[in-house]
Amino acid sequence: MATAAARQAAGTAPEGAAEAVHTAALEAVFDAAVAADERIEPRDWMPDAYRATLVRQIAQHAHSEIIGMQPEANWITRAPSLRRKAILMAKVQDEAGHGLYLYGAAETLGASRDDLLDKLHTGRQKYSSIFNYPTLTWADVGAIGWLVDGAAITNQVPLCRCSYGPYARAMVRVCKEESFHQRQGYELLLALSRGTDAQHAMAQDAIDRWWWPSLMMFGPPDGESPHSAQSTAWKIKRHSNDELRQRFVDICVPQAESLGLALPDPDLRWNEERGHHDFGAIDWTEFWEVLKGNGPCNDERISRRRRAHEEGAWVREAAAAHARKHTPGTASGGHTSTPNAPDATDATDATDKTDPTDPTDPTDPTASADGTAPSGAPAPAPAGSGKATA
Repeated sequence: MATAAARQAAGTAPEGAAEAVHTAALEAVFDAAVAADERIEPRDWMPDAYRATLVRQIAQHAHSEIIGMQPEANWITRAPSLRRKAILMAKVQDEAGHGLYLYGAAETLGASRDDLLDKLHTGRQKYSSIFNYPTLTWADVGAIGWLVDGAAITNQVPLCRCSYGPYARAMVRVCKEESFHQRQGYELLLALSRGTDAQHAMAQDAIDRWWWPSLMMFGPPDGESPHSAQSTAWKIKRHSNDELRQRFVDICVPQAESLGLALPDPDLRWNEERGHHDFGAIDWTEFWEVLKGNGPCNDERISRRRRAHEEGAWVREAAAAHARKHTPGTASGGHTSTPNAPDATDATDATDKTDPTDPTDPTDPTASADGTAPSGAPAPAPAGSGKATA
């Protein structure tokens, strides 16, 4: 429809100007679709800048999921119980799946997965700075679940209404699983907080170290964010960095009180006039330094990623050879995609009927659809009532 309208407009233009008229007509159709909250699909015409912005954002998101496996995977063999080990293994596996799912969404835009990974490994594309901090204690696993995954959900739930269809639909599944990740982190911290004095102190120390980096996850202030304005105009983003950061702070304050843990900000207080919590200044110098590669674990994270990719080459080659061998009708098979990696069309699956505007707040681990506490939540116990199984 868009192409036909554009060709009709171009046909009435003077020779030499037809291409410009054709492009202008396509842009008008695209702008109208975005304004009407219609989804842009892979075969629709889109501006080159829109495509490039999506590839950059989706790739960074996918890279973050893959790199984000490392800090917590470090604790799988040291989890304090079989239950905790099983939960953490499932969580790390989910993150791997999210990365593959998002690479599939990027492929619908014409991006090459091999090219995206090469850009990650050579530092030409970024991942979230939060994963360049070390996990020093078992409580860090809980802090990552509650704060880091909580911040991710705050960022990602609005992406379920992103103007690009495959990305929006991919985020529905991702947000479902991230909600589980956030709740298990909250429950882990609750167990530690209600345990021995040493366990409570360990949980508080983890919160002290992860709180400020979690606030940085929303990106720089709106005035210093180079992509926010255009991404918002295209409805890739629905809220600004500062709006999402404020929402996250407002959510975390009552949750921290329920945990019996303190957020490390002496300036944190309720502002009756604004209807929001005021909070202290973020150290943006630290943010930019970590983003430039000068964080505590930047080198370790990317070198481990490169090594895993190189050591896994034989698996990819064997899987591709197997796929070619078992593809009927061609001499060489002709099919080189890796089995179990999500096909580009997977990200466009529209069978999931979850309503991303469900008023049940997925970032609130104490909420459920019927208003009751989530199953498996620990029963209240007096602080210091004995060693917790965390």
